[in-house]
Order: sequence, then structure tokens, then C-alpha cells
Amino acid sequence: MESSAYLSATAEAYDANVVRYAEFVREALNDLPLDRSILAAFAAFVQADGGGSVAELGCGPGQTTAHLRDLGLDAFGVDLSPKMIDYARAAYPELRFEVGSMDALDQADGELSGILSWYSIIHTPPAEVPSYFAEFRRVLAPGGHLLLGFFESEGEPVTMFDHKVTPAYRWPIDDLAALAREADFVEVGRMLREPGEDERFRRGHLLMRRR
Repeated sequence: MESSAYLSATAEAYDANVVRYAEFVREALNDLPLDRSILAAFAAFVQADGGGSVAELGCGPGQTTAHLRDLGLDAFGVDLSPKMIDYARAAYPELRFEVGSMDALDQADGELSGILSWYSIIHTPPAEVPSYFAEFRRVLAPGGHLLLGFFESEGEPVTMFDHKVTPAYRWPIDDLAALAREADFVEVGRMLREPGEDERFRRGHLLMRRR
């Protein structure tokens, strides 16, 4: 699928599921202490380096951007879906949200101190993922931090699955880490979490620093 086609398909799928998706994820972090711990670690690393602007890329309805704000970060959100951005702006009017694509951001080179990609590269065809890491590197300042959350493939290669909104991919954590290294990121830490009672797949998290 051409880049423009899969981006359009993803945006349209989320546009069509805004309310249902927002209700599904609104309280999700409340019952996920390990997920909250990796987000807190990300925030602590950004703050230890002096803080600065942090983008949640693929922010959806905005609840995780708000969580970053509550952790003390100067956070804003970017999402491909205009209707998701409308929802986020209404739900969190004190925060900044922008329509945009993670592979072609409006931010200047080195503008950001941190990037959170929380289950937002999962819909990206595997061949396109290196271009996303290149764009993350471009907009991050040297020493800036990147946190990825994703569905882990549990010993299998990259695998497509039937995500409830639009098809997505599960990744081996080592493969994503290798792609990040090729884009000049250094791994700081990783966390694998087994699926909860209402979850299907293992969750992977990679915390990285731009050289």
C-alpha cells in the first residue's frame, strides 16, 4: 500500500471511531502500573536533562498527553485523525493539539526534548518504519528521549493482526531496537509486560536517547 493510501485509511478509520475509542482508552492507565512506571521514567529523563517541549505523536483523544502534563512535562499532541484532534481539544482545552503525520512533522530540526509514540507506529507498514525513526531523530535535540509503546510479537516475526480500528502490526522488541540504533538512537531501557486479563498480546516498551 502506498504511503498516502495507508495514512488516509488510518485517519479515516480513527475518524469513524472517535467516541468509542476515546471511551475505551480514557481510564486505561489507571489499571496499568507498569505502563505508568515507564511513562514516569521517560518524564524523569526529560526533566533531568532540563525539560523542554515534548510531543505525543499519535495522541488520539489526548488522555496520554494529559498524563504527560500531569507528570510535569510541557507536552502537546499530534495525530493524523482530524476528528481525534477535535475531540482532544474539547476534552483538554488547556493543552495544544495539532493534526499531522509522524513521518512529516511541522517541528524544526532539534526542536523537541522528548517524543512519546504510544501504540502509534503500530499501523505503519514495516517497510515505512525506518522513515519514522529518521523523522523522530530530526526533530529531537541531541540527547532527547524517545519512548515507544507497541504490541510485541512474542518470538514471532513482524505480524499483522486485526486491530479493532484498522489493521496493525506486532513487532519483535529486538527488531524495533535495531531499527532505532540504525537511526542513531541509544537504548536506555526496555520493558515487556504480559497481557492483562482483557488484553490479547504482550506489550513492549523501548526507552531511547538520540545521540
